[in-house]
Amino acid sequence: MGKKNSMAAPLALLLLVLAASALSSLPTPCLAVTSPYVRPRARATLSVPAHADADGQTPQQVHVSAVGPDQMRVTWITDDDAPATVEYGTAPGQYPFSVTGSTTAYSYVLYHSGNIHNAVVGPLKPSTTYYYRCSSDPSREFSFRTAPSGLPFNFVIAGDLGQTEWTNSTLQHIAAADYDMLLLPGDLSYADLDQPRWDSYGRLVEPLASARPWMVTQGNHEVEKIPLIEHPFKAYNARWRMPYDAGASPSGSNLFYSFDVAGGAVHVIMLGSYTDYDTGSAQHRWLQGDLARIDRSKASFVVALVHAPWYNSNEAHQGEGDAMRDAMEAMLYGARVDAVFAGHVHAYERFTRVYGGKEDRCGPVYVTIGDGGNREGLAEKYIDPQPSTSVYREASFGHGRLQVANTTHALWTWHRNDDNEPVVTDQVWITSLASNPACNKK
Repeated sequence: MGKKNSMAAPLALLLLVLAASALSSLPTPCLAVTSPYVRPRARATLSVPAHADADGQTPQQVHVSAVGPDQMRVTWITDDDAPATVEYGTAPGQYPFSVTGSTTAYSYVLYHSGNIHNAVVGPLKPSTTYYYRCSSDPSREFSFRTAPSGLPFNFVIAGDLGQTEWTNSTLQHIAAADYDMLLLPGDLSYADLDQPRWDSYGRLVEPLASARPWMVTQGNHEVEKIPLIEHPFKAYNARWRMPYDAGASPSGSNLFYSFDVAGGAVHVIMLGSYTDYDTGSAQHRWLQGDLARIDRSKASFVVALVHAPWYNSNEAHQGEGDAMRDAMEAMLYGARVDAVFAGHVHAYERFTRVYGGKEDRCGPVYVTIGDGGNREGLAEKYIDPQPSTSVYREASFGHGRLQVANTTHALWTWHRNDDNEPVVTDQVWITSLASNPACNKK
């Protein structure tokens, strides 16, 4: 029975891919939709306290992020001094491997963080569950599963999470179905200078972020700059260290970086909307080099994440991504990036393939998914009439899933938070531009 069930999902996926291939050859009708869905009422802001039985050496706010193809960074915080050690193995309670990392801390005005520990574990086997404990603390055992070494590969994408009851609903929906990695296009905690809110956020997301790699980039709520007193991104850089110095294309900045998954079949680019991106800037030069290194015979899909959307028909944040689009859109188009995901606007919107403001079959699919559950509420007003390039738009909380099924097809699905149920509301197959001869003529 177990073997039969294990083959059912791949077979169903194969049938869906075949159907998508057949449909992709048909003319595409204009099906632009502005959803009339009426959202439920707002929900309360959360404040997640520390564990009642925790002491100064109890690990908290544990999260993991991918470092290369076979390593994982474990990050956690203790209130008091504790070793930056992770012990791990493939069976519960058995830790034959151990690694010691580093410890930092930061101060922000009158706030002093706990001890922030980072340790990179590996080499690790793909598609394997590892059990681990931090700082040799016996009271809390965690586990994470490593990503597969090939396709299919399942991403969750959710932006502008914050920490409200809607955030909690989104996280519950994400946890209810399996996935390999979470991508977050900025605006994590909504601490907004109130540093203890970072601690509350770390505790809120810990059940998910300690079990699957979370890969994030910054949003405007991560800036937290106080002129002449505090420099920007202090808490974000200290708490959410990403692999900017790893791989074949190190960026030199935690605010933008890239990485490969599924044995190089998918290349993910995380861009910084709130650090310099103009021609000649460090980010612009790095992106140019990163895109030049991509071998599309191996990287079937290339996706990018930004915070401020480059295309947006919502009245909120109009034009805020335009300068970055002017500086970088041509590079992404030339590299045949398949999709660009953004946050910032607290609503959902999917565009068709676009370049230069017009539909272009060789441009990326643009998606705004800044609807994770923030305290500022939804952006409910859209520009009328709906632009011809905008396919579906709705002001609701939710999350998205990108299932890269094989080297030619990926299934994008948006799940609306309908009260306490995740409802599939928008879905589309995305065909890899690398597999489209019309987009790859010399």
